Amino acid sequence: MSHIIVVGSLNMDLVVRAPHLPIPGETVLGNDFQTIPGGKGANQAVGAARLGANVTMIGCVGNDDFGKSLRANLQKEGVDTTHILTIPDSPTGIAAITLDEDGQNCIVVASGANMKLTPEDVEKAFSQIEKVDVVILQLEIPLDCVEAAARLGQERGAKIVLNPAPARQLSDILLSQTDVLVPNESETSLLTDLPVDTPSQAETAAQALFDKGVGSVILTLGSRGALVLDGNSPATQLSPHQVDVIDTTAAGDAFVAGLSVGLGEGMSLVEAAKLGNATGALAVTKLGAQPAMPTQEEVSSLCNSLEFQ
Repeated sequence: MSHIIVVGSLNMDLVVRAPHLPIPGETVLGNDFQTIPGGKGANQAVGAARLGANVTMIGCVGNDDFGKSLRANLQKEGVDTTHILTIPDSPTGIAAITLDEDGQNCIVVASGANMKLTPEDVEKAFSQIEKVDVVILQLEIPLDCVEAAARLGQERGAKIVLNPAPARQLSDILLSQTDVLVPNESETSLLTDLPVDTPSQAETAAQALFDKGVGSVILTLGSRGALVLDGNSPATQLSPHQVDVIDTTAAGDAFVAGLSVGLGEGMSLVEAAKLGNATGALAVTKLGAQPAMPTQEEVSSLCNSLEFQ
């Protein structure tokens, strides 16, 4: 069984369903309201655990009900929470999410305790973890912690998977330490200053990331599927699975989880990306972030069906 370390965020998602997403200045009467465990890091941790990986989470929560609930939920999912710190003077992170009838969303995050993680915390946690095959990183925690985790993971021989979300500029050093970069369209454009509206544009943008030292690039393209580029062979286009979309909130996190589990099990980049593609497709068929992460059995069923690309 592969061992995956996730260094990242834990948020409580405050989700309101509404007829449509509001425009600036508009008040929309919503329908259902739910609090659902989320945070990109925690979502990816749960996603990987449900696919059978041994997962350790490194991050921070506040000493409040949301923090206690998030920790308990990860423990229920089988994630090792030993290295999740409780910060007494900071609230647990939250994400305010509005979800429309088509499953599209808009999200505002208040990071809270997530931003209290330090590189020293990351180093201490890594020193106490015996085995690491894959390190999953995102950008909802301080950037110096992401950089520390990438360096420590690389020193241990682990594959570094970086999901550069939310979008921001990154150093060439961090990019060169990344084995697989998994940006979406807007994140790719920010990192390269290039459009990705067509397959040829996406390949050009990916080449610009290769020039910064990234090992491989997987561009997640929403309804257009994903584009896999490793720099050594022609790009591979993965078609989207045709599913009934309920909530797109954690589709990217599910993709990263499936990809990382595949890499940890020794799959090729393309085969691991196919696993991620199936995992992401199933996640949008359910409401919420962590609750929507599919099980190993559900993903295997889809991968074995004729619809699997």
